[in-house]
Amino acid sequence: MPLKDEQLANKLKHNAIQPTAMRLLVLKYLMQQTSAVSLKNIETGLDSADKSTIFRTLKTFEKKELIHSIVDGSGITKFALQLKGNTIAAKDSHYHFYCEQCKETFCLSTTNIPTIELPKNFIMQEANIIVKGICGNCNS
Repeated sequence: MPLKDEQLANKLKHNAIQPTAMRLLVLKYLMQQTSAVSLKNIETGLDSADKSTIFRTLKTFEKKELIHSIVDGSGITKFALQLKGNTIAAKDSHYHFYCEQCKETFCLSTTNIPTIELPKNFIMQEANIIVKGICGNCNS
């Protein structure tokens, strides 16, 4: 069932983001996606929106940890909601899968990441793990 604007606004407010028409549009678009998307994808999907406004919206969402950016080796940064199961969650670490055939990137939020032993006095702030291969859609 599609979310209503009021529910979308509440999700933004929950992340301390002031709801605006553009932010609601971008959030709604991101929630409809099954894989990570580029700025160009969003711009095409929201044809009446200005590219710089979309970019600023994405940066706000990322700063407030509503989304995360993915550098998958394709040369294009992609964006996806922070998900835990089927709900938007606080920032978490997870694998990403890049399909070398269709060029889509998927969050593997239910796959456990092993603990990484770091040298003494090293502090991990972020891990970017990309698994590459052929996705289920392309493999069938």
